[in-house]
Amino acid sequence: MIVKHIPQLPFFTAGDETRLTEVLHPKNDLINLPYSIAYATISPGKASLPHTLGGSETYIFTAGKGVITVKETKQKVEPGVVVMVPADARQFVENQGDTDLCFYCMVAPAWSEEIEKVEKI
Repeated sequence: MIVKHIPQLPFFTAGDETRLTEVLHPKNDLINLPYSIAYATISPGKASLPHTLGGSETYIFTAGKGVITVKETKQKVEPGVVVMVPADARQFVENQGDTDLCFYCMVAPAWSEEIEKVEKI
């Protein structure tokens, strides 16, 4: 069994400018998983940079309010909303609330720098 407590994990600024911590990753946790899980936050008025992944990404929103844009389609998000983004789809998340927008990100296959392309604005 692996047990982790999100507030105790190290956070960093990811390439897409979200505040992120890796929760489970086969490379870091030495486990055989076909995916990785991260937990991210975006401050009020901020957004992640547009990016694409070579694998699918599923977002599970847990706090805050915002909008996710996938290709040209916008979807409002709030706690309880789950969004699956197909591989190679341009995506970004905007916080439109007055508190942090918080969400889990599941990437399959597991996230790696090689499968992510971030647009620098």
